[in-house]
Amino acid sequence: MNRGGLETLIMNIYRNIDRNHLQFDFLVHREESGDFDNEIQSLGGKIHYIPYVTKVGHFRYKEALNNFFKNHSEYQVVHSHMNAMSGLILKSAKKQCVPIRIAHSHSAQYGNSLPEKAYKRLVSLAIPSVATHFFSCSQLAGISLFGKKIANGKMIHIKNGVDLKKFTYNKEIRNKIRRELEVNDETLVIGHVGRFQQMKNHDFLIDVFAEFHKKNSNSVLVLVGDGILKQKIEQKVKELNLNKVVYFLGVRDDVHEVMQAFNVLLLPSLYEGLPVTLVEAQAIGLKCIISNAVTTDVDLGLGLAKFISLNDSVSKWVEEISKNSQIVNSHNKIIENGYDIVTTSNWLEDFYSKEIYNIDKLKTDVF
Repeated sequence: MNRGGLETLIMNIYRNIDRNHLQFDFLVHREESGDFDNEIQSLGGKIHYIPYVTKVGHFRYKEALNNFFKNHSEYQVVHSHMNAMSGLILKSAKKQCVPIRIAHSHSAQYGNSLPEKAYKRLVSLAIPSVATHFFSCSQLAGISLFGKKIANGKMIHIKNGVDLKKFTYNKEIRNKIRRELEVNDETLVIGHVGRFQQMKNHDFLIDVFAEFHKKNSNSVLVLVGDGILKQKIEQKVKELNLNKVVYFLGVRDDVHEVMQAFNVLLLPSLYEGLPVTLVEAQAIGLKCIISNAVTTDVDLGLGLAKFISLNDSVSKWVEEISKNSQIVNSHNKIIENGYDIVTTSNWLEDFYSKEIYNIDKLKTDVF
Protein backbone atom coordinates (compact mmCIF):
# COMPACT_ATOMS: atom_id res chain seq x y z
CA MET A 1 0.00 0.00 0.00
CA ASN A 2 2.28 2.74 -1.31
CA ARG A 3 1.32 6.11 -2.81
CA GLY A 4 0.15 5.04 -6.25
CA GLY A 5 -3.08 6.29 -7.78
CA LEU A 6 -5.05 3.12 -7.04
CA GLU A 7 -3.74 2.81 -3.48
CA THR A 8 -4.60 6.45 -2.82
CA LEU A 9 -8.14 5.89 -4.14
CA ILE A 10 -8.64 2.87 -1.86
CA MET A 11 -7.33 4.82 1.13
CA ASN A 12 -9.63 7.75 0.39
CA ILE A 13 -12.58 5.34 0.35
CA TYR A 14 -11.36 3.70 3.58
CA ARG A 15 -11.09 7.07 5.33
CA ASN A 16 -14.63 8.01 4.35
CA ILE A 17 -16.61 4.84 5.16
CA ASP A 18 -18.25 4.26 8.54
CA ARG A 19 -15.60 2.02 10.11
CA ASN A 20 -17.89 1.22 13.06
CA HIS A 21 -20.08 -0.50 10.52
CA LEU A 22 -17.55 -1.89 7.99
CA GLN A 23 -13.84 -2.63 8.23
CA PHE A 24 -11.23 -3.05 5.49
CA ASP A 25 -8.34 -5.49 5.83
CA PHE A 26 -5.64 -5.65 3.15
CA LEU A 27 -3.96 -8.58 1.43
CA VAL A 28 -0.73 -7.35 -0.18
CA HIS A 29 2.12 -8.89 -2.17
CA ARG A 30 5.11 -6.98 -0.80
CA GLU A 31 6.60 -7.89 2.56
CA GLU A 32 8.22 -4.50 3.20
CA SER A 33 6.18 -1.79 4.92
CA GLY A 34 4.07 0.47 2.71
CA ASP A 35 3.50 4.21 3.06
CA PHE A 36 -0.08 3.74 4.26
CA ASP A 37 0.52 0.84 6.69
CA ASN A 38 0.58 2.88 9.89
CA GLU A 39 -2.58 4.74 8.93
CA ILE A 40 -4.37 1.50 8.01
CA GLN A 41 -3.55 0.01 11.39
CA SER A 42 -4.54 3.19 13.23
CA LEU A 43 -7.96 2.98 11.52
CA GLY A 44 -8.42 -0.60 12.70
CA GLY A 45 -7.37 -2.47 9.56
CA LYS A 46 -5.11 -5.52 9.34
CA ILE A 47 -2.45 -6.05 6.68
CA HIS A 48 -1.82 -9.61 5.47
CA TYR A 49 1.03 -10.63 3.16
CA ILE A 50 1.51 -13.44 0.65
CA PRO A 51 4.35 -13.63 -1.92
CA TYR A 52 3.38 -12.66 -5.48
CA VAL A 53 3.38 -15.03 -8.44
CA THR A 54 6.56 -13.46 -9.90
CA LYS A 55 8.41 -14.42 -6.70
CA VAL A 56 7.15 -17.97 -6.09
CA GLY A 57 5.61 -19.10 -9.37
CA HIS A 58 2.06 -19.97 -10.43
CA PHE A 59 1.42 -23.10 -8.33
CA ARG A 60 2.92 -21.83 -5.08
CA TYR A 61 1.01 -18.56 -5.50
CA LYS A 62 -2.26 -20.49 -5.89
CA GLU A 63 -1.34 -22.52 -2.80
CA ALA A 64 -0.67 -19.34 -0.80
CA LEU A 65 -4.05 -17.91 -1.84
CA ASN A 66 -5.86 -21.14 -0.95
CA ASN A 67 -4.19 -21.29 2.45
CA PHE A 68 -4.98 -17.65 3.15
CA PHE A 69 -8.71 -17.97 2.50
CA LYS A 70 -8.84 -21.32 4.28
CA ASN A 71 -7.30 -19.73 7.40
CA HIS A 72 -9.44 -16.57 7.20
CA SER A 73 -13.02 -17.68 6.89
CA GLU A 74 -14.21 -14.47 8.60
CA TYR A 75 -14.28 -12.43 5.39
CA GLN A 76 -17.68 -11.93 3.76
CA VAL A 77 -16.41 -9.73 0.91
CA VAL A 78 -13.28 -10.02 -1.21
CA HIS A 79 -12.81 -6.96 -3.41
CA SER A 80 -9.93 -7.68 -5.80
CA HIS A 81 -8.18 -4.68 -7.35
CA MET A 82 -5.62 -6.91 -9.08
CA ASN A 83 -7.12 -6.68 -12.57
CA ALA A 84 -6.40 -9.89 -14.53
CA MET A 85 -5.04 -11.65 -11.43
CA SER A 86 -8.55 -11.50 -9.97
CA GLY A 87 -9.11 -14.77 -11.85
CA LEU A 88 -6.80 -16.61 -9.43
CA ILE A 89 -7.69 -14.59 -6.33
CA LEU A 90 -11.45 -14.95 -6.63
CA LYS A 91 -11.17 -18.61 -7.63
CA SER A 92 -9.49 -19.29 -4.28
CA ALA A 93 -12.07 -17.15 -2.48
CA LYS A 94 -14.92 -19.09 -4.14
CA LYS A 95 -13.29 -22.40 -3.20
CA GLN A 96 -13.46 -21.33 0.45
CA CYS A 97 -17.06 -20.13 0.04
CA VAL A 98 -16.52 -16.36 0.38
CA PRO A 99 -20.02 -15.19 -0.64
CA ILE A 100 -19.27 -11.79 -2.22
CA ARG A 101 -16.41 -11.72 -4.72
CA ILE A 102 -15.73 -8.51 -6.67
CA ALA A 103 -13.42 -8.22 -9.67
CA HIS A 104 -12.45 -4.58 -10.22
CA SER A 105 -10.82 -3.48 -13.49
CA HIS A 106 -8.52 -0.46 -13.25
CA SER A 107 -6.60 -0.67 -16.53
CA ALA A 108 -7.17 -0.95 -20.27
CA GLN A 109 -4.25 -3.35 -20.74
CA TYR A 110 -2.56 -6.03 -18.63
CA GLY A 111 1.16 -6.75 -18.80
CA ASN A 112 4.07 -5.41 -20.82
CA SER A 113 5.97 -8.38 -22.28
CA LEU A 114 4.26 -10.98 -24.48
CA PRO A 115 4.68 -13.80 -21.89
CA GLU A 116 3.18 -11.59 -19.15
CA LYS A 117 0.26 -10.57 -21.35
CA ALA A 118 -0.41 -14.19 -22.32
CA TYR A 119 -0.28 -15.39 -18.70
CA LYS A 120 -2.59 -12.65 -17.43
CA ARG A 121 -4.99 -13.19 -20.30
CA LEU A 122 -5.12 -16.89 -19.43
CA VAL A 123 -5.80 -16.42 -15.70
CA SER A 124 -8.37 -13.68 -16.40
CA LEU A 125 -10.55 -16.17 -18.31
CA ALA A 126 -11.75 -17.56 -14.96
CA ILE A 127 -13.22 -14.22 -13.82
CA PRO A 128 -16.75 -14.62 -15.27
CA SER A 129 -17.22 -17.93 -13.42
CA VAL A 130 -15.68 -16.94 -10.07
CA ALA A 131 -16.72 -13.29 -9.56
CA THR A 132 -20.16 -12.42 -8.20
CA HIS A 133 -19.80 -8.75 -9.21
CA PHE A 134 -17.89 -6.83 -11.88
CA PHE A 135 -16.65 -3.28 -11.24
CA SER A 136 -14.69 -0.98 -13.53
CA CYS A 137 -13.33 2.57 -13.49
CA SER A 138 -14.27 3.07 -17.18
CA GLN A 139 -16.02 1.31 -20.04
CA LEU A 140 -12.69 0.79 -21.81
CA ALA A 141 -11.13 -0.88 -18.75
CA GLY A 142 -14.21 -3.05 -18.30
CA ILE A 143 -14.24 -4.29 -21.89
CA SER A 144 -10.51 -5.02 -21.67
CA LEU A 145 -10.89 -7.34 -18.67
CA PHE A 146 -14.45 -8.68 -18.85
CA GLY A 147 -15.33 -8.50 -22.53
CA LYS A 148 -18.17 -6.58 -24.14
CA LYS A 149 -21.01 -8.82 -22.95
CA ILE A 150 -20.31 -8.31 -19.25
CA ALA A 151 -19.15 -4.70 -19.71
CA ASN A 152 -22.43 -3.83 -21.43
CA GLY A 153 -24.51 -5.86 -19.00
CA LYS A 154 -23.61 -6.83 -15.44
CA MET A 155 -20.69 -4.42 -14.95
CA ILE A 156 -20.98 -1.51 -12.51
CA HIS A 157 -19.06 1.69 -13.22
CA ILE A 158 -17.34 2.90 -10.03
CA LYS A 159 -16.20 6.52 -10.27
CA ASN A 160 -12.61 7.24 -9.19
CA GLY A 161 -13.65 9.93 -6.74
CA VAL A 162 -11.22 12.46 -5.26
CA ASP A 163 -11.07 14.45 -2.03
CA LEU A 164 -12.31 17.86 -3.15
CA LYS A 165 -11.22 19.47 0.12
CA LYS A 166 -7.61 18.75 -0.83
CA PHE A 167 -7.88 19.43 -4.55
CA THR A 168 -9.10 23.01 -4.49
CA TYR A 169 -7.10 25.78 -6.16
CA ASN A 170 -5.18 27.72 -3.52
CA LYS A 171 -2.93 30.61 -4.57
CA GLU A 172 -0.98 30.61 -1.28
CA ILE A 173 -0.06 26.94 -1.66
CA ARG A 174 0.77 27.53 -5.33
CA ASN A 175 3.20 30.30 -4.39
CA LYS A 176 4.72 28.22 -1.57
CA ILE A 177 5.49 25.24 -3.85
CA ARG A 178 6.86 27.52 -6.57
CA ARG A 179 9.22 29.08 -4.02
CA GLU A 180 10.39 25.58 -3.06
CA LEU A 181 11.00 24.81 -6.74
CA GLU A 182 12.77 28.18 -7.09
CA VAL A 183 10.67 29.27 -10.05
CA ASN A 184 8.93 32.60 -10.50
CA ASP A 185 5.28 33.33 -11.18
CA GLU A 186 5.91 33.67 -14.93
CA THR A 187 7.59 30.25 -15.22
CA LEU A 188 5.47 27.72 -17.07
CA VAL A 189 5.42 24.55 -14.96
CA ILE A 190 4.53 21.36 -16.80
CA GLY A 191 3.67 18.56 -14.41
CA HIS A 192 3.34 14.79 -14.48
CA VAL A 193 2.29 12.46 -11.66
CA GLY A 194 2.78 8.73 -12.10
CA ARG A 195 5.01 5.72 -11.68
CA PHE A 196 8.07 5.41 -13.90
CA GLN A 197 6.86 2.44 -15.92
CA GLN A 198 6.35 1.72 -19.59
CA MET A 199 2.64 2.60 -19.75
CA LYS A 200 3.28 6.19 -18.60
CA ASN A 201 5.49 6.87 -21.66
CA HIS A 202 8.09 9.09 -19.93
CA ASP A 203 10.42 8.81 -22.94
CA PHE A 204 7.94 10.67 -25.12
CA LEU A 205 7.15 13.08 -22.29
CA ILE A 206 10.81 14.14 -22.13
CA ASP A 207 10.93 14.55 -25.92
CA VAL A 208 7.92 16.86 -25.80
CA PHE A 209 9.34 18.95 -22.97
CA ALA A 210 12.78 19.19 -24.64
CA GLU A 211 11.16 20.63 -27.78
CA PHE A 212 8.92 22.95 -25.78
CA HIS A 213 11.83 24.24 -23.69
CA LYS A 214 13.79 25.23 -26.82
CA LYS A 215 11.03 27.71 -27.62
CA ASN A 216 10.08 28.61 -24.04
CA SER A 217 13.21 28.87 -21.91
CA ASN A 218 11.28 29.99 -18.83
CA SER A 219 9.73 26.54 -18.34
CA VAL A 220 10.34 23.52 -16.14
CA LEU A 221 9.11 19.95 -15.97
CA VAL A 222 8.10 18.46 -12.60
CA LEU A 223 7.94 14.67 -12.31
CA VAL A 224 6.31 13.13 -9.24
CA GLY A 225 6.67 9.40 -8.61
CA ASP A 226 9.13 6.53 -8.58
CA GLY A 227 9.58 3.26 -10.44
CA ILE A 228 11.86 0.89 -12.30
CA LEU A 229 12.42 3.24 -15.27
CA LYS A 230 13.31 6.32 -13.23
CA GLN A 231 17.09 5.88 -13.60
CA LYS A 232 16.76 5.49 -17.37
CA ILE A 233 14.75 8.73 -17.63
CA GLU A 234 17.21 10.57 -15.39
CA GLN A 235 20.00 9.52 -17.76
CA LYS A 236 18.04 10.77 -20.77
CA VAL A 237 17.49 14.13 -19.08
CA LYS A 238 21.25 14.43 -18.47
CA GLU A 239 22.07 13.59 -22.09
CA LEU A 240 19.68 16.32 -23.25
CA ASN A 241 21.24 18.86 -20.84
CA LEU A 242 17.93 19.41 -19.09
CA ASN A 243 19.15 18.63 -15.54
CA LYS A 244 18.46 22.12 -14.23
CA VAL A 245 14.92 22.35 -15.56
CA VAL A 246 13.56 18.84 -14.92
CA TYR A 247 12.73 18.11 -11.28
CA PHE A 248 12.44 14.54 -10.01
CA LEU A 249 10.45 14.91 -6.80
CA GLY A 250 10.05 11.21 -6.03
CA VAL A 251 7.11 9.90 -3.99
CA ARG A 252 5.35 12.70 -2.14
CA ASP A 253 2.66 12.75 0.53
CA ASP A 254 1.66 16.28 -0.55
CA VAL A 255 0.84 15.68 -4.22
CA HIS A 256 -2.32 17.75 -3.77
CA GLU A 257 -0.07 20.72 -2.94
CA VAL A 258 2.61 20.06 -5.56
CA MET A 259 -0.02 20.01 -8.31
CA GLN A 260 -1.08 23.54 -7.31
CA ALA A 261 2.18 24.81 -8.81
CA PHE A 262 1.46 23.36 -12.27
CA ASN A 263 0.24 25.31 -15.27
CA VAL A 264 -0.61 22.16 -17.16
CA LEU A 265 -0.62 18.40 -16.56
CA LEU A 266 0.86 16.24 -19.32
CA LEU A 267 -0.14 12.56 -19.58
CA PRO A 268 1.01 10.84 -22.82
CA SER A 269 0.22 7.32 -21.55
CA LEU A 270 0.25 4.28 -23.81
CA TYR A 271 -2.81 2.96 -21.94
CA GLU A 272 -4.71 3.64 -18.71
CA GLY A 273 -7.92 2.73 -16.93
CA LEU A 274 -9.16 6.07 -15.67
CA PRO A 275 -6.28 7.96 -14.01
CA VAL A 276 -7.19 9.49 -10.64
CA THR A 277 -4.51 12.10 -11.32
CA LEU A 278 -6.58 13.54 -14.16
CA VAL A 279 -9.64 13.89 -11.95
CA GLU A 280 -7.49 15.55 -9.28
CA ALA A 281 -5.98 17.96 -11.81
CA GLN A 282 -9.40 18.95 -13.14
CA ALA A 283 -10.61 19.42 -9.56
CA ILE A 284 -7.85 22.00 -9.08
CA GLY A 285 -8.85 23.52 -12.43
CA LEU A 286 -5.75 22.58 -14.44
CA LYS A 287 -5.56 22.09 -18.18
CA CYS A 288 -4.71 18.44 -18.97
CA ILE A 289 -3.06 17.34 -22.21
CA ILE A 290 -3.69 13.63 -22.64
CA SER A 291 -2.91 10.92 -25.16
CA ASN A 292 -5.87 9.55 -27.09
CA ALA A 293 -5.01 6.11 -25.67
CA VAL A 294 -6.69 7.28 -22.45
CA THR A 295 -10.46 6.88 -22.18
CA THR A 296 -12.50 10.01 -22.90
CA ASP A 297 -14.53 9.14 -19.77
CA VAL A 298 -11.93 11.21 -17.93
CA ASP A 299 -13.13 14.39 -19.64
CA LEU A 300 -15.42 15.90 -17.00
CA GLY A 301 -16.89 18.48 -19.35
CA LEU A 302 -14.93 21.45 -18.00
CA GLY A 303 -13.01 22.24 -21.18
CA LEU A 304 -9.80 21.20 -19.43
CA ALA A 305 -9.09 17.86 -21.13
CA LYS A 306 -7.28 18.04 -24.48
CA PHE A 307 -6.65 14.73 -26.27
CA ILE A 308 -3.83 14.31 -28.79
CA SER A 309 -2.86 11.21 -30.73
CA LEU A 310 0.46 9.57 -29.93
CA ASN A 311 0.90 9.29 -33.68
CA ASP A 312 0.95 13.08 -33.96
CA SER A 313 4.26 14.90 -34.03
CA VAL A 314 5.98 16.26 -30.94
CA SER A 315 5.33 19.75 -32.33
CA LYS A 316 1.56 19.17 -32.08
CA TRP A 317 1.94 18.49 -28.35
CA VAL A 318 4.20 21.53 -27.98
CA GLU A 319 1.63 23.68 -29.75
CA GLU A 320 -1.13 22.60 -27.32
CA ILE A 321 1.06 23.31 -24.27
CA SER A 322 1.75 26.78 -25.66
CA LYS A 323 -1.93 27.73 -25.76
CA ASN A 324 -3.04 29.97 -22.92
CA SER A 325 -5.24 28.47 -20.23
CA GLN A 326 -6.82 29.72 -17.03
CA ILE A 327 -7.65 27.98 -13.77
CA VAL A 328 -11.32 26.93 -13.87
CA ASN A 329 -13.68 26.58 -10.89
CA SER A 330 -14.70 22.96 -11.33
CA HIS A 331 -16.10 21.47 -8.13
CA ASN A 332 -19.81 21.74 -8.88
CA LYS A 333 -19.34 19.93 -12.18
CA ILE A 334 -17.18 17.23 -10.56
CA ILE A 335 -19.79 16.59 -7.86
CA GLU A 336 -22.49 16.54 -10.55
CA ASN A 337 -20.47 13.91 -12.46
CA GLY A 338 -20.09 11.77 -9.32
CA TYR A 339 -16.31 12.13 -8.91
CA ASP A 340 -16.39 13.35 -5.31
CA ILE A 341 -14.84 10.73 -2.98
CA VAL A 342 -17.74 11.10 -0.53
CA THR A 343 -20.18 10.01 -3.27
CA THR A 344 -17.97 7.04 -4.21
CA SER A 345 -17.50 5.97 -0.58
CA ASN A 346 -21.18 6.27 0.30
CA TRP A 347 -22.18 4.19 -2.72
CA LEU A 348 -19.66 1.44 -1.90
CA GLU A 349 -20.61 1.37 1.77
CA ASP A 350 -24.26 1.00 0.82
CA PHE A 351 -23.40 -1.70 -1.72
CA TYR A 352 -21.32 -3.77 0.74
CA SER A 353 -23.99 -3.43 3.44
CA LYS A 354 -26.86 -4.54 1.17
CA GLU A 355 -24.94 -7.51 -0.20
CA ILE A 356 -23.88 -8.67 3.27
CA TYR A 357 -27.47 -8.23 4.53
CA ASN A 358 -28.81 -10.30 1.63
CA ILE A 359 -26.31 -13.09 2.32
CA ASP A 360 -27.12 -13.09 6.06
CA LYS A 361 -30.85 -13.06 5.31
CA LEU A 362 -30.47 -15.99 2.92
CA LYS A 363 -28.64 -17.97 5.63
CA THR A 364 -31.41 -17.17 8.14
CA ASP A 365 -34.14 -18.17 5.67
CA VAL A 366 -32.37 -21.45 4.89
CA PHE A 367 -31.90 -22.44 8.52
